[in-house]
Amino acid sequence: MSPSVHVTPLRHVSGTEAAAWHQVVVASTAHDLPGVPPPALRQVHAQLTKPALASHRLSWLATGADGVPVGVAGLRIFTSAGQEHLAELELHVAPAHRRLGTGSLLLTAVVAACRTENRRSLIATAAAGGPGESFGERRGFRRVLTLDHLMLHLEEQEAGPRRLADAEHPGYRLVGWTGTVPDDLADAFAAAKDAMNDMPVGDMDHGRVTWDADRVRAMAQVIADRGDTLLTIAAVHDDGTMAGYTEILLPQQAPTRAQQYDTAVVPAHRGHGLGLWVKAAMVRRLRAEHPGVVEIETDNADDNTHMLAVNTALGFRSYRRTGQFQLDVPTG
Repeated sequence: MSPSVHVTPLRHVSGTEAAAWHQVVVASTAHDLPGVPPPALRQVHAQLTKPALASHRLSWLATGADGVPVGVAGLRIFTSAGQEHLAELELHVAPAHRRLGTGSLLLTAVVAACRTENRRSLIATAAAGGPGESFGERRGFRRVLTLDHLMLHLEEQEAGPRRLADAEHPGYRLVGWTGTVPDDLADAFAAAKDAMNDMPVGDMDHGRVTWDADRVRAMAQVIADRGDTLLTIAAVHDDGTMAGYTEILLPQQAPTRAQQYDTAVVPAHRGHGLGLWVKAAMVRRLRAEHPGVVEIETDNADDNTHMLAVNTALGFRSYRRTGQFQLDVPTG
């Protein structure tokens, strides 16, 4: 282990510290995830300085003897009822400085913080079969979920989504909005959000989140504050119930690639093709309102066979895999 590496907690992140963090993440991403666009500096700065939904963040920067940034670690500590046990780790070490103990130093600081915050479960994401996975396994992390990442190239899939979006679903209508949900739909949207609580999470100690109108508004505000755009399309039943919805994020720093957020159908309304309908309608909306978007990235748990079938029907194709890993934080 190199004695020349110094780990510093970041209390109030400066522009210089955000730039150092960004430098490490760009180098790490290029090495471990070739072809995946790294975050822009302004995205990293927002991540480090803007509040997240129902959580707070701790951050550490590792520097060498010459002051050059060599590693970073971020810890998201969830505060919602039902997730007070949970924390999420992001850890990067610049490729040229790996296997010198930097990652271990950062992880030691993170685990100590988890103990202070009374967190029993620490989760992290890493490329399947990559260096992050082997690093974690040597330190007690175990794989609890495998995610298949898929990409839809919109210009290659025009006719299929348009046909699916135009299909009739008697008793249901489509509504859409940008940013914060309209007040008259807020309670129904919150109720539909609760449908995500039965999403496959493998063996992860994920907990359960309860949604209400204030929480869905707060989520939209967090996204707006960091400069991104959130699009939603929902299927509403004739009785006023929101039966299902899908969300797309347009990142400020990567305007050509949209990120799929939640897609869910309320249990009582499943079996009617609503998931495919709302996602196809979202593709149609993107082509009409955001023609600069050329692809959508999504991910599916391996055992979420229904949503995988929906995405395949739309034209999504697999292009990489990641694992979610959990460390059961030792007590005492």
